[in-house]
Formats: sequence, C-alpha cells, structure tokens
Amino acid sequence: MYHFSYFKEPDRQAILDFMEAHPFVTMTGSFLNGQQVATQVPVLLYERDGELYVQGHIMRNTDHHKAFIENPSALLLFTGPGCYVSASWYSNPQNGSTWNYMTVHLSGQVRFMPNEELIDLMKRLTLKFEDGNTASHTIYDNLPPEYVAKMMPAIVGFEVKAEKLDNVFKLSQNRDKESYRNIITQLEARGSSSALIAEEMKKRYGALFPDGEG
Repeated sequence: MYHFSYFKEPDRQAILDFMEAHPFVTMTGSFLNGQQVATQVPVLLYERDGELYVQGHIMRNTDHHKAFIENPSALLLFTGPGCYVSASWYSNPQNGSTWNYMTVHLSGQVRFMPNEELIDLMKRLTLKFEDGNTASHTIYDNLPPEYVAKMMPAIVGFEVKAEKLDNVFKLSQNRDKESYRNIITQLEARGSSSALIAEEMKKRYGALFPDGEG
C-alpha cells in the first residue's frame, strides 16, 4: 500500500462511511502453496463489542472457498472512484502525471458461519440492498421455500474480523493551491469517475488551504 501521511484519511468514521458506500469488495487469499485466489462479493459491516467485522457469502467448493479453508488469512479491498491526473494541470507541469483514487484495505482471518448464522446474514443482506423494502419479493423472507432449499446449500457465509485497517485517499493533497484548483476544474469537465474524485477534493479544500494560505 502507498504509505504517505498526506494520503491517509485519519477520520475513522469517514473510512467506515466509505466502506459502507462501496460494499462490493475484492476478497483475496492464497492456498498454503502460495497459489493466489480472489473473488468479488458484496459485504456487510458489522460491529460487535467494539470490534469491526465484515460479513458476506461465497459459493461452496470454489477455489477461493477451498483456499480459505486451508489458509484463512484474507485481504479485502474496498475500492472507490479513480482517475488519471495529468501533470499538465499543475502550476509546474514538468512533473510526472499520476492517478488519484480511494481505497480501504481490511485484513483478518476468515471464519465460516454455521447455517443459522448464514440465514441471519441473508436476511440482513437482502433487506439492506433492497433498501429496507420488506415488500420486495427478493428479500430472504419472501423467497419461495423451494428456491431457498435449493440455493442455500450452494453457498457458505463468512465473517472476517478487522485485524488491520488501512487506507489511501490519494486526492492531490501534496499539490499547491493553484494546481489543486485546476485539477478539480479539469476533472469536473471530464465527468464520470473523474467528477467524483473532484467532489472528494472539494470537500478537503478548506482544510488543505485555510484562509490566507497558498
């Protein structure tokens, strides 16, 4: 991970909010022989006794399921928007261009859930992503019993306690005021993920450049 203090988000709640906003994670691990595995999966954050956990489910008997049985060490990547930043936008353009992005890395040990915990997870997971709509036909409690009986044995629930949480919110915090403002303007004009990064940069403008500075 990119370790520069000015690219680190110090506010824990801001980090948790970012994770909540980007719940489709890349979950990576390896067999004991070093063979790498990865999967993409939606997750829920869960706090218990002051500790942070991530919960989700994966298909049984896949390479990643077998790897985490053998070696439960996992790394989960919460990934937000990213975009190219041209050095031609700097007050001094004779620099290398770069990429702005936001990511949180969570590492810990995978614990697979017994069936009753998986059922509870599926109730919470489906309800959350259906925006709390209890009338939705696709939340767990409203699914046909025959469908549930067929599909549930094919998945396994997991939980990872956050043993380490790290982040990079690389948003041109190391640039001067003129460059920073111009980067925002250029990114806004490009739209899409570039505009999302511009919005994040604007949130930090006042703290980076207090009145009279720059």
